[in-house]
Amino acid sequence: MEVHQVEMVMSAVRESQYPTDGLPEVAFVGRSNVGKSSLTNVLINRKSFARTSSQPGKTQTLNFYKVENEVFFVDVPGYGYAKVSKKARESFAIMIGEYLRKRQPLKGIVQLVDARHLPSREDVEMYNWLISDDIGLPVLVVATKADKISRGKWNKVEVDIKRELQFNAEVSDFEIFSAETKYGKDNIWDWLEARMLDGSDFDPADFE
Repeated sequence: MEVHQVEMVMSAVRESQYPTDGLPEVAFVGRSNVGKSSLTNVLINRKSFARTSSQPGKTQTLNFYKVENEVFFVDVPGYGYAKVSKKARESFAIMIGEYLRKRQPLKGIVQLVDARHLPSREDVEMYNWLISDDIGLPVLVVATKADKISRGKWNKVEVDIKRELQFNAEVSDFEIFSAETKYGKDNIWDWLEARMLDGSDFDPADFE
């Protein structure tokens, strides 16, 4: 998709604050500082529309970006950052859990992992939850920061990440991505557009 129009519509912490216009939504999840904002900026052809932060764990809301009036990108608070208080982590978990499990317009989830390292315990736990029957949505695992690794090692990176996650190819897909070179952008958009076509009979009146 060629993106010309994008707007930050709202930040939400509860269902009553979510958009009601019925556009399909795709959620972006990952550890703090894994590159969610950088991926979003590449996908929407902007340099700094989605804010990157030098303070991991700063995002504390579900941020809804409307893209071309066709889809919402939903930036989910990062997980696994030690300096976020236990109370805050518990609040995030409740908010994220309710959104991912119950949100009808949500058509897919992009989980970001750092290509430079094996998935963390939190990454593995999140992936296992995302592909469980509790969620029941397509998942795309995106290995970010691939430009920090020599191209010749990418195949090994993919094998190692999939092994650590116990990757299930029946319910999830995988892509290598670099915000620096934009490698993987087109394939990610192909996956997103396929999700946008799912559930086109959604009636926004259901949320009024």
